[in-house]
Amino acid sequence: MNRLAWHQLPPAARAAVQEQTGSLLTTADVSTGANSAIAVKALTTSGEVFIKGIPVDHSQVKTQLREAAVNPYLPKSAPRLLWHLQAGGWDLLGFEVIDGPVADYSPGSPDLPLVVDALSELAATPCPDIPLLSFTRRYAAYSATPELFTGDALLHTDMAPHNVLINRTAHLIDWAWPTRGPAWADPAVWAVRLIDAGHTPQQAEQWACRLAGFSAADPGTLLAFAEANDRHWQEVQTQDPASAWKRQMAASATAWLDHRRHQTSAR
Repeated sequence: MNRLAWHQLPPAARAAVQEQTGSLLTTADVSTGANSAIAVKALTTSGEVFIKGIPVDHSQVKTQLREAAVNPYLPKSAPRLLWHLQAGGWDLLGFEVIDGPVADYSPGSPDLPLVVDALSELAATPCPDIPLLSFTRRYAAYSATPELFTGDALLHTDMAPHNVLINRTAHLIDWAWPTRGPAWADPAVWAVRLIDAGHTPQQAEQWACRLAGFSAADPGTLLAFAEANDRHWQEVQTQDPASAWKRQMAASATAWLDHRRHQTSAR
């Protein structure tokens, strides 16, 4: 969605935020991420805060409501939600600030073991008994066997590098799609991102196999998901053929599917 600067927010929205934070001393617009119409890191009289927001009448406001609902149940490495408000026609979230660059997924990156640790921490986090998205339903349109994708793990499901900040540890941010599903899902999604970053499919799976959920997964189930995931990314890039990153992700998904098929036929 189109990104606005802080000063473009309605006065009522800005005033409501400052009731939570105190006066804003400085603001810096944040360019990464795609799920918010405003993203600002602000220094206030009460400290630093990361502010993100979406108009309340926008269809994607549901992503912020999901993010607010799941935040109390997230691992300690995830940024804490400080406040949630609606004012001036906007839904706004205030998070603790995590300073650090986005994760580097390229081969040899020192960030990779930190991401494994973050995903291990998430895997050990109980899935809360609140309404969450269903991994099975999300991929039902792309698979003839979506029943293979059931599970009761808490999932992030969007392991794009800009959703992981590095500050001594890896922090999973932007929980717009909190999902209940199988323990192998986040490592599998991450593996495709690793391929996109330059890993071979075999190298990507070596990293994914450091997560118990993936290493214990049934090969047939992984193949079924690789097929569904490939169909999903082919649809995404077909709907937006001008997007280079979507074409690249579709190619990465196909590369992983080819690898999974080869692994299955070799057994």
